Amino acid sequence: MSFVQVIDLKTDRVDELRGLMDQWIQATEGKRTATHSIVGRDRSDGTHVVEIVEFPSYEEAMRNSNLPETNRIYQQLMELCDGEPSFTDLDVVGDQQLNKIVVQRFVEEVINRGNINAADELCTADYREHDPSLSSYDVDLERAKAENQETMTAFSPTCTIESLVAEGDLVCMRMSYTGRHIGEYRGLEPTNRDVSGTGHATFRCKEGKIAESWWNIDDLGLMQQLGVFEPYER
Repeated sequence: MSFVQVIDLKTDRVDELRGLMDQWIQATEGKRTATHSIVGRDRSDGTHVVEIVEFPSYEEAMRNSNLPETNRIYQQLMELCDGEPSFTDLDVVGDQQLNKIVVQRFVEEVINRGNINAADELCTADYREHDPSLSSYDVDLERAKAENQETMTAFSPTCTIESLVAEGDLVCMRMSYTGRHIGEYRGLEPTNRDVSGTGHATFRCKEGKIAESWWNIDDLGLMQQLGVFEPYER
């Protein structure tokens, strides 16, 4: 279970505070256990600052607190504050990264269930897809659906999400896939061969839907498995 510590403080020296945090980041490289830090300033009170620090667990947070660098920076922090900061320790019981959810739905509905029209609900009307394997590197939703339908029919693929990383409006996916060549693909008659591969995709989300995507799949490896190219040997 991940763990979050909330530090609530008052200071009119916010720029110095941010510089202090930068110093701590540099001083604890290779040692710190914190994974994410956010510093926010109250819009209605410019001296009210809140820092939120995330850790993999409470135990890792305690390890971080016991670093000499953390203790030193804390003493300097106290000198910048008006009064003593308050600390709130939180065990994370819910973490909904909403843009990840729409990407997971896209993979499950469009790819794994083969429902290409589900993209109409999951993507924006002005959706753009970028994929070097398509007829153009920049296609709209209808064209993307039409061209991807060939792949879906030819291989009936199953996509496994190996990892998802979200930042801002972007979600990056590392994936693997399996399938069988059961339909015509780019003029190649079905071979009934099993295929598998890996790839990456990045999605830009807007208002709860996918507005843009970039795909990179190992197409050369796929063609080698279909017998179009001989595998490279050193």
